[in-house]
Amino acid sequence: MSALELAEPGPRHHMAWAKRAILLVDIVGSVRLIDHDEVGIISDWLDFVDRVQHDTLLANSGRLIKNLGDGLLIDFDDVRSAVSAALAIQEARRQANAARPAAGQIQLRMGLEVSDVIVEGNDVLGRGVNLAARLMSLAGPGEIVVSQHVRDGLTAGLDADLEDLGDCYVRNLPQPVRAYRVGPSGPQPVVGPSAALDDLAPTIAVVPFTSRGAADDHGLIGEILAEELIRRLSHEASGLRVVSRLSTTAFSGRDASLDEIATHLGADYVLSGAYRGGLATLRLCVELAEARSGRILWSDSLADKVAAIVDGEGELVGRLLAGVSAAVTTRELQRSRTQPLPTLRSYTLLMGAVSLMHRLSPADFDEAHRLLQALIDRGVHHPLPIAWLGYWHVLRVQQGWSTDEARDTYMAAECTRRALDMDPDNSLALAINGFAHVNLMKRFDIAEESYERALEINPSNALAWLLKGTLHAFRSEGPKAVDHTERALQLSPLDPHRYFYDSLATTACLSNGEDERALKLAQRSLRANRKHTSTWRVMTIAQWRLGRFDEARRSALELMKLQPSLTVGGWLKASPAADFPIGRVAAEILRKAGVPE
Repeated sequence: MSALELAEPGPRHHMAWAKRAILLVDIVGSVRLIDHDEVGIISDWLDFVDRVQHDTLLANSGRLIKNLGDGLLIDFDDVRSAVSAALAIQEARRQANAARPAAGQIQLRMGLEVSDVIVEGNDVLGRGVNLAARLMSLAGPGEIVVSQHVRDGLTAGLDADLEDLGDCYVRNLPQPVRAYRVGPSGPQPVVGPSAALDDLAPTIAVVPFTSRGAADDHGLIGEILAEELIRRLSHEASGLRVVSRLSTTAFSGRDASLDEIATHLGADYVLSGAYRGGLATLRLCVELAEARSGRILWSDSLADKVAAIVDGEGELVGRLLAGVSAAVTTRELQRSRTQPLPTLRSYTLLMGAVSLMHRLSPADFDEAHRLLQALIDRGVHHPLPIAWLGYWHVLRVQQGWSTDEARDTYMAAECTRRALDMDPDNSLALAINGFAHVNLMKRFDIAEESYERALEINPSNALAWLLKGTLHAFRSEGPKAVDHTERALQLSPLDPHRYFYDSLATTACLSNGEDERALKLAQRSLRANRKHTSTWRVMTIAQWRLGRFDEARRSALELMKLQPSLTVGGWLKASPAADFPIGRVAAEILRKAGVPE
């Protein structure tokens, strides 16, 4: 039903206008459910629809217009009857799900609008039906989202509990729609706990590495190595869910198949290997396999000193971490670009979107937006996709690609607000909220409070340290800026978007007068990604301050190729640093380097 597009009706005979409450019901993730258990899901759904039609709809004067395969189109005489029926259907579905395994539970999302529609026999047509579909896209599993018109016909606390979602932009409508989330009346909150992060991060199991002819260590080194890798993956690979050491140790010394390991541990990827050598030096042969297909995605042969491995100081673990992270990201990105969206796991959409938006090419950037919107439309009730969508809007303005900066600013703030409504303690959403407020709205007070809260919740949030350091750089607070961005670099030594960290660390160094260090960081950032406009800007400034005037002019030309509309005046109007010493110095250098006034 996600493809439902009900066209505006043309002239027809035997049609009548009537004010109706239109309810659209959709099965969340129907493709995945049917793929998992086609006969069981279809049988359960048909039985459920029959009960809804003969019990719930009869009791509320509702009429089933269409069974859409993976959803329903229902109309009612009035708003209160429609809401009563919608709540009853959700409750009946919750009770039915209690008898089903978690992976096979049918979750419903609903959209409700009341308006004048065309009633033609056993069908309804018009804008109201389309708006109900758009409202449904805002609902999470088990939720009902309604329009302002529906809200006006309800008494809060008596007919239902209501939560204002604010103005929401939905697909194919140029103006935002005021939307409300509806729950049963009573003391319970409308919104339940957010979905677990598990759905938005692939799971990896690191099996203790096997000894092959090494000294008689009884596999101890293999377990130490696996434990250190698990620890660092848990802390540094934020896009992965890592199976605990206690669980993976159960497979130590066992000749278990990939399928057995993946099934017992619920893993999407399995890292395993064998080592050999003496007490001084160890050589490890390792491979990362995709559990679903059995395909080997990455393999390597690495060597290091045993003492360094045991002390956690060797390079081997870092190289393993880099290889694993890159292989998983590449695989999920490849999957996101080659398979139909409805068949993709939620984490594939999220990882693909984050990777594509950081490439900073217009086509990939637009594709990132499509993936994030598809994930949100799917009904995943978790703050991360919406927070990353807010981040996307900030980058869009910063790259000079926005055609309506006021709207992108509004959307960035609205996305982070919605994300934090779902989970006020989500550290990443708080960091992105700060990013939007300082970079687009120059609200340093709100941004700093947001960053501090993010770091209070998760002191290892590298992005929050990075962005907070940049805030201090904008205010020409050099020592704090450098301290915070250095922490970020230490916390994310292998981040796949390291260029972004290096670029913002360049700004921090410039604010502290460390021009040589700034230049090296900018050069390293551009080696990884030459399309980041901010990096070319800070590179120009660093080169000019070091007396490399010709190089600075060439860098300014590269900057203007990427951002042809750039002017010094425009940059000062948008830059959070404009009112501080570093902003004034930067503007003067950009003028001298050739950026037009």
